[in-house]
Amino acid sequence: MGKGGTVHRVYSVVVFVILAALDNVAIGIVPPLYGSIGADLGVGEGHIALATTMMFLISAVAAIGFAYVGDRTDRKPVLIAGTTIWVIGTAWSGLAGGYPSFLAAQVVAAFGLGGVASVSFAVVSDLISPRRRGLVMSFWGLSQGVGTLAGTLVGGILGHQDWREPFLVTAGAGVVATVAYLFTYNVPRGDSQPELAGVDYDERIHHEDLPVILKRRTNIWLILQGGTAQIAFGSLVWLPILFRARAEDQGYSTGTAVLVGSIFATVFQLGAALSILGGLAGDRLQRRTPRGRALVAAVGVLAAVPFYVVLFFVPMEITVTDGAGTGTLIREVLTNVLTEPTVAACLAIAVFALMLTSANSPNWFAMIADVNPPQHRGTVYSLGNLVNGVGRAGGNALVGVAFRGLAGAFPPPLNYAVGLAVFQFFFIPTGIMYWLASRTVAADMADTHTALLAVAAESDERPESDERPDGDVERDPAVGVQGFAGQQDPGAGR
Repeated sequence: MGKGGTVHRVYSVVVFVILAALDNVAIGIVPPLYGSIGADLGVGEGHIALATTMMFLISAVAAIGFAYVGDRTDRKPVLIAGTTIWVIGTAWSGLAGGYPSFLAAQVVAAFGLGGVASVSFAVVSDLISPRRRGLVMSFWGLSQGVGTLAGTLVGGILGHQDWREPFLVTAGAGVVATVAYLFTYNVPRGDSQPELAGVDYDERIHHEDLPVILKRRTNIWLILQGGTAQIAFGSLVWLPILFRARAEDQGYSTGTAVLVGSIFATVFQLGAALSILGGLAGDRLQRRTPRGRALVAAVGVLAAVPFYVVLFFVPMEITVTDGAGTGTLIREVLTNVLTEPTVAACLAIAVFALMLTSANSPNWFAMIADVNPPQHRGTVYSLGNLVNGVGRAGGNALVGVAFRGLAGAFPPPLNYAVGLAVFQFFFIPTGIMYWLASRTVAADMADTHTALLAVAAESDERPESDERPDGDVERDPAVGVQGFAGQQDPGAGR
């Protein structure tokens, strides 16, 4: 495996994608086991849910510190440290003999998880050339969603008889991934940046750089948009409750309704896999205008709102065997997709809506890399991730309050449909912020491009023009400031 060669780089990307998925598996295994863990440790489900809430908040806050250290030092040891910490915390969770020990273990795991996401984002952004960022970032972002879903399945399947097993298995997988990570390419900062081709780029973040980061107005919009977007996304975790209420309204028992709601919600979430199309669209439009990624994200989240609203109110005729086993219900739900027109219509609407909103993620990742120099990317990502976490937690909590308030005026499942529909309108300010980002992104990209070229001009190590660094994968040639400016959209001013 050549050091920094094509194979080594591809291997490195694959390992980072797997690590991103495993991080989210570690988070996703707890919710399905609230009851089992609580019963065994002698506490209520609310105590275990508290551990999950703390995990989200601690990981988001810890990510800022880890990202700053990663932007300032060698990132590989930071990533190894973060992965090792969450593996220890996850294994400890599975071995905990009481609630205080379990809570402490989850805190340790959360601290380590905060270090992995932000630093690995910065590394991946340096592995991929600008014109491919949307596509590769869509895989990286998708792996996180798949990891969360896998965590739910692992928790439910492996933890069905023993809740400790999923934690120990996930920790074991983390050890294997850590060993695999040791052999990844230690990516130099700015390695895929065309302006820095052949340059030994050793810039690091400093504490006085925060005003510089916030001076880039595109960063402000990219950080803030997550607050409203994640309120809407956070409300969607109640989608299984809507489908459960619909099944109960049709006369199915609670046990069957709960399972049917979970199955339908899982099937409908498959539309998120189409985020790859959003990444491709962003890459393609970005070659025509520097506003491309921001416009794709803006159109995606705004266009999705009416589809979500329709989805929540379309009646769904569910035909399954009440009291049947899990396998039978899964087969019958999938059969409903083919035999029940209302179910097929709901699935089509859900997939299309999720496809549109999923255009947000890869283009957000790519834009952070586009407008920031390599030594700032991890920190900007972590700031956005913190706002995302607060928004998601707020959406999840507020929608529950809304459901209870609406129950007096609208009987279930209508109260859930109305509540979810209202919360989707939080996507509107998100779309507006992406449009505002599209107005500033060209100038911010040009400023960063100019700064990187200035660093390159000062370097005594630039090779001759016909030389290229080893291992270059789809790397763009360096362009001058005038050539770059000539590609800008004339209307993309500040």
